[in-house]
Amino acid sequence: MKKAIAIVALLAALGCKDKATSSSATQQQPVSTEQAQTSNVVTPEQLGEIGAQIKKHPSDADKILADHGLTQASFEKEIRRVASDPAASRRYRDAYKKAV
Repeated sequence: MKKAIAIVALLAALGCKDKATSSSATQQQPVSTEQAQTSNVVTPEQLGEIGAQIKKHPSDADKILADHGLTQASFEKEIRRVASDPAASRRYRDAYKKAV
């Protein structure tokens, strides 16, 4: 679980590093309810909120992840996906800061 917390902190730091925004980069792509349910896609905003919850209550990390239908491995995979996209990383950072 320390690894997941470290990844959350790293992503938050990366999001803070790149503050340049463009109007096209900040537009969110709509995800239909059907797509979200079938592929269990977690938005950067949801990941930010989950990361903030884990930071506040690290001993409950597994329960927090399970409540969102995630495992430690799937959470890490989603974090890596978000970290590879600067716009998604900013969205994560903003949600994380708001939830902390």
